[in-house]
Parts: sequence; structure tokens; C-alpha cells
Amino acid sequence: MGRLEAATTHSGAVASSQPWSTDPDGYYAGIDAAVRDAGLDAPTLALDLAALEHNIADLTARAAGVPIRLASKSLRVRSIIDDVVARDGFAGLLAYDVAEAQWLATESNIDDVLLGYPSVRRAALADLLADDVALTRVTLLVDDVAQLDVIDSVVSPAHRSAVRVAIDLDASLRLFGGRVHLGVRRSPVHDADAALTLARAIVARPGFALVGVMSYEAQVAGVADDVDGKPLMNRATRAMQRVSMLELRRRRGAIISSLRELADIEIVNAGGTGSLEETARDGSVTDIAAGSGLFGGHLFDGYRRFQPAPALMFGLDVTRRPAPKIITCAGGGWIASGPPAPDRLPRPVWPAGLSYVGTEAAGEVQTPLTGDAASTLVPGDRVWFRHTKSGEVCERARTVALIGRDQNGQARVDDLVPTYRGEEKCYL
Repeated sequence: MGRLEAATTHSGAVASSQPWSTDPDGYYAGIDAAVRDAGLDAPTLALDLAALEHNIADLTARAAGVPIRLASKSLRVRSIIDDVVARDGFAGLLAYDVAEAQWLATESNIDDVLLGYPSVRRAALADLLADDVALTRVTLLVDDVAQLDVIDSVVSPAHRSAVRVAIDLDASLRLFGGRVHLGVRRSPVHDADAALTLARAIVARPGFALVGVMSYEAQVAGVADDVDGKPLMNRATRAMQRVSMLELRRRRGAIISSLRELADIEIVNAGGTGSLEETARDGSVTDIAAGSGLFGGHLFDGYRRFQPAPALMFGLDVTRRPAPKIITCAGGGWIASGPPAPDRLPRPVWPAGLSYVGTEAAGEVQTPLTGDAASTLVPGDRVWFRHTKSGEVCERARTVALIGRDQNGQARVDDLVPTYRGEEKCYL
């Protein structure tokens, strides 16, 4: 039993009763009371352990036996990463920065760390290349021989151990000769010719070992298909996703088969929280990336296939009342990455009925909110929010309060653990 599982065992059937859905007002009110009883100032991050366990179970069930590679960028709390990556159903880590990968491979003793993005950060690469232990555990991602040139310029092949590399295979859907591109703009390596050309260059080059492939189908994993009030768009999204996964399974499977004739491909990573079921159907995949689904940001409220529990939330203090139905919170501009739009804003969830003032929205140092609930709030009260995604919010706080429950189901702060920022780590 992991430490987090042990912390939630006290609550008995609390996890199965799903208070976040059966009594959301009581769920957030209990967490607010627990944080206040612990004397924690805002802004406060709180992680409900019963909800986290629910999400872990949901992810592993949806993966249908395919190992999950934990995406660190979606968590950014090392104690949580350490606990989850060691569990059944999880295998290895998907890191987002070279220095982070080295840190987790050595400090957390994680022996399989795949970079999710190429890097040309010379100082970080120099540190990795000088670390013989980390070099055996970390796999760098490449999609261009120029990235290999950068590595060689830092330390020549004659003066280092072989560097493990994986190819980033573009998983987007391209139609009409590439004139229509559905997916993120990542790798230029899209077809078999491009993949084999790069693979041959890696295999022939001293100082590198081709061991893996990564491909992220963002147009499936990262696009909601059950958005309220948009039935036509939802149907079009689902149709696009079906076509995309059919095309990708065929293309990716054929490319992996060809690559295996050139090198010992250990890792074929793909997918994300939003595509676990579909990616698990691809027989060429060895593991599926997922992370955001553990904390359950509100981005996933618009997905038909699953509904994660809102495990992570943050509380802000009410500092003033500029009008009878308007309150102002300190801070709040914790806006998620992606195309600027209202769905990237944190969502106020407790007290219920609060919304943004349209002329200001979530502000850098203050956030005004309006609604009937504002009439009952006074300076010193607290408002709780859900972040759009997950890991980014941990860049805003040094600690996370872990919320467990006593025998009566009452929320309490079981522990206070550091985020990456709390451990003095800042990557991207």
C-alpha cells in the first residue's frame, strides 16, 4: 500500500461515495474548514486524497492493462509522482525538461524517464551527459539531426557514454495533401520515409542509441467532445477523432514495424489522459502518457468518455467588497496554457454561483467575482477554484495540503508537501 493509499484508508467508504458529485457544496466546504483548522494562509493548494485515488483507479481501468507513463508536467509534486509511478499499472515517467528528468532519475530513483520534448539547453545537457547514472535512465526526444548536433557540441561522442534517444513521431491528422492539419504543431517527422531517414541517421551516428518512439495524438487526447450547448461541434469532433485514430493506428503500426528492423525499440509511448481507451487499442504502443487526469482539472468536464473527480483545487482570500454583489479575491490570474479563451481561466466552484466580472476576469493580483453568493461573503472568507489543467497551478504555490478524512468522513489536513517550486525547482 502506498503512502497516499494509507492516508485515505481512514475514510473507509468515503472514496466510493464520491462526495464531489453527490454533495459538492459539502465537499468544498469541508476542505475549506480543514485548511482553516490547519491555519494555512491563502493562496492554498489542496489535494483531496480520496478523489486522487478515484482518478488513479479510473485511469488504470481505462488503460485496459497498457502501462501508464506518468506525465510529470501535469503534477509537479515529487511526492505524488514518486507514489504513483511505483504503483501497479504505471511504468516510467514522461518528463518535460532535461534538468527535471535528471533530477527525478537520480533523486527519486526513477529508472525510466522519457523526455516529452526535444531540448537544446546546453548547460542542462552538459549536466546530464556528465551523470552516468542518469544517462542509463533518461531517454532524450529528437525529431531533427540538428538536435543531435547540439548534444555532440556539448560533449563529443568520444568523451561520453551513449545517449538514449527516441523519435518524436507526429500524430496529427493531415488531410488534402497536408493542407488541413488537425493536431498540435510538434514534430516534422510524420510519414514512414521521414521516420526511417532520421532513424538511419541516429543508428549510424556514434554516441547515440535509438531506443524509442513517442507520438501524441492531441486532437483526440486534448479536445473535448461533450461540451455543453454545442451538439453539432461535439458530433464533428467525435467523427474527426474516429477517423484520426484509425489513420494513426495504421500509420504508427507500420512505422514501428519498420523501425524495429533498424533498432531495438523498447519504448513506444503515445496518447494522453483524454485518449487512454483509444490509444490502448493500438498494438504497437508499449505505454500511454497520462497525468492531468489525476488532479482532474475542469478541462476534462467536457469529455464524454470519462469524468475525473476534482481532486486538486486552490483557495483565495476575499479581501474587499467593492459593491453589494461583488467581492474581490487576492490573486487568481492562474491562467492555463493554450489558445486564450474563457475555458483557460480557473473556475470558481465554492461558494456556488460566483462568476467573473467580464471587464477584468482573473487578475494578476486581484480577481473580482460577482453573483448572489457575493452578498454573503466578507473580507477574510475564502473562495475555491479549479484550475483548467493541472500541473501549471503548482508553479504558483510552494506546498500542497493533502486532504484525508477521519472515521466520520470529516476532511482534515493529513500532510503538507512541497511542489517543485517548494523544492526550489523551476524549469519551464
